[in-house]
Amino acid sequence: MPIATPEQYAEMLGAARKNGYAYPAVNVTSSSIFNAAIRGFAEAGSDGIVQMTTGGAKFASGSIADAAAGARAIAEFAHVVAAECPVLIALHTDHCTPPEAGGFLDRLIEESERRKERGEGPLFNSHMFDGSSLPREENLRQSRDYLERCNDVDIILEVEIGLVGGEEDGLDHTGAAETSLYSTPEDALAVIEALGHSDGRYMLAATFGNVHGVYADVNTKLRPEVLGELKDAVVERHGEAAAFNFVFHGGSGSTQAQIAEALRHGVVKMNVDTDMQYAYTRGAADHVFRNYGEVLKVDGGVGDKKAYDPRAWMKQAEASMAARVVEACEQLASTGKSLQAAVTTQAS
Repeated sequence: MPIATPEQYAEMLGAARKNGYAYPAVNVTSSSIFNAAIRGFAEAGSDGIVQMTTGGAKFASGSIADAAAGARAIAEFAHVVAAECPVLIALHTDHCTPPEAGGFLDRLIEESERRKERGEGPLFNSHMFDGSSLPREENLRQSRDYLERCNDVDIILEVEIGLVGGEEDGLDHTGAAETSLYSTPEDALAVIEALGHSDGRYMLAATFGNVHGVYADVNTKLRPEVLGELKDAVVERHGEAAAFNFVFHGGSGSTQAQIAEALRHGVVKMNVDTDMQYAYTRGAADHVFRNYGEVLKVDGGVGDKKAYDPRAWMKQAEASMAARVVEACEQLASTGKSLQAAVTTQAS
């Protein structure tokens, strides 16, 4: 099965919302990290989301330092490699800010427009436009424009209101006022007024004290109950059909209780990057430390090619990260709920 079709992705998100679970969204910067992610999803029996930031995509492009090219390269790789994956994998781009949109988001949407003309599905299943640094009205105006373009090629848009604290890939909000880290009911109502009911067309990254990275005081700021307040505001004004598909940014380091509460309020996607970075590097470090004399040519030695072959330590790194993906699926209750696995089982 290739990357999820638009219909399958919509079904994934709908099933998560209906049944109270969410999908880990794992940031990737290379083919090796992509392989680790889909291995973890397969081992968990969970469908999942793999995503790229502009910085991660730029890194993936190598010396040409072209984020859009890097994103396209990993996506094309994914469409080939995921074809044999027993679970559904969706592709997403994360945190594209207004200054980056012309050279990144626009180009990727244009590629999907060309694919549609050829009778093919979109390159990515969803994109994020992060206009949270703009005044709310301008953020939502630009979000509306991108929503129309994305929906025209069967792509779901993710938008953000409020700021996510911390720093990720050069997006630095470490000095932001704490009040800006919490979305308000007024913000949520403004989203409905500007974009209409979600109806599966968009996801909302509302903020509730989220922080990119893991810091000692992160859990003292995280307030998932804010999502309930936003949901109640729009449902009271517009009815149950207006409830959002929420995205939980900065999921690394969160407690199980915080995750469970976020799920109750409609989170269907949780971004987990920092914990995955650590797990991948931890596996590589473990290999190096355990095989120090073989990985390095110590004291005039010759080392051991089998130990310093990059495939050796990358294999350990991928296994370590895959285990962390399995853990994330368990935390989000998506384990064993793959829609693709269910279809395969019924067919057999």
